[in-house]
Amino acid sequence: MFTSALPQKTQTVGSLPYDPFEAIEALKQELNAVILAHYYQDPDIQDVADYIGDSLGLSRQAASTNADVIVFAGVHFMAETAKILNPNKLVLLPDLSAGCSLADSCPVEAFAQFKAKYPDHLVVSYINCSAEIKAMSDIICTSSNAVKIVNQIPQNQPIIFAPDRNLGRYVMEQTGRDLVLWQGSCIVHETFSEKNIVQLKLEHPEAEIIAHPECEPTVLRHASYIGSTTALLKYSQVSPTKAFIVATEPGIIHQMRKQTPDKYFIPAPGINNCNCNECPYMRLNTLEKLYFAMKHRQPEITMPEEIRVAALRPIQRMLEMSA
Repeated sequence: MFTSALPQKTQTVGSLPYDPFEAIEALKQELNAVILAHYYQDPDIQDVADYIGDSLGLSRQAASTNADVIVFAGVHFMAETAKILNPNKLVLLPDLSAGCSLADSCPVEAFAQFKAKYPDHLVVSYINCSAEIKAMSDIICTSSNAVKIVNQIPQNQPIIFAPDRNLGRYVMEQTGRDLVLWQGSCIVHETFSEKNIVQLKLEHPEAEIIAHPECEPTVLRHASYIGSTTALLKYSQVSPTKAFIVATEPGIIHQMRKQTPDKYFIPAPGINNCNCNECPYMRLNTLEKLYFAMKHRQPEITMPEEIRVAALRPIQRMLEMSA
């Protein structure tokens, strides 16, 4: 597995206005901007966003927005996807260092060599990858639609699934397909401790364990429900259970508590009860950085046009196959 150094917090010059929410709203009107935020962002960012969602929902919003400026409170590959879909719009990311360990685990040159070994295989890539990897793919998927998309591919068509091995294993179990897996993973979802989750379940026997399919198989086997971030949120609303142990990035718990304040949500612990269940990349974005990104119209997401065009095709196929 390829890894990269954890991101470092950066300082922003200046200070927030007295009422940052009001100031951001004024900038949004001035720029005709839309703020898209992932569920893993800090609560303040979620509360100021126009739309909060997982990768599939955010992709659909990016594809349909009439805004002139897209402010993407997420990580780099998400903002890239918005730019791929909107080449003539200004796409801002509050902190350009907000990368993704899973995307970093799939370097372009190494993946090109891997792909060349399987010339007859269709490449289905999880959206958590760089624009260059998307450009080398046939279809993009998210955790929300990966099973649905693979089920639409003819049984006799061999498939490479990249970059997340855990999501790939889950898709194999759900579809009965034999996929060739790239061995990438997410630093957040691979560090949940099975031992600590089992201990937490013993302490809260009334609680359901719900998990994201990027988690390791040892964690997933204890889950009563497995699904994308949006699916976990929806399940927590309809389930009669009043307590949940949540095995994904704990940013989603903010929305869970808002939607069902009468229920109790416990973030699944990491190894040695560390706080490594929080994505260090997602948490680089702050309300302060979001404000200054809008004020100064930067940092802006750009990419070569040939990469954008090549990456657009598999994203469009995903959106078509997810309708």
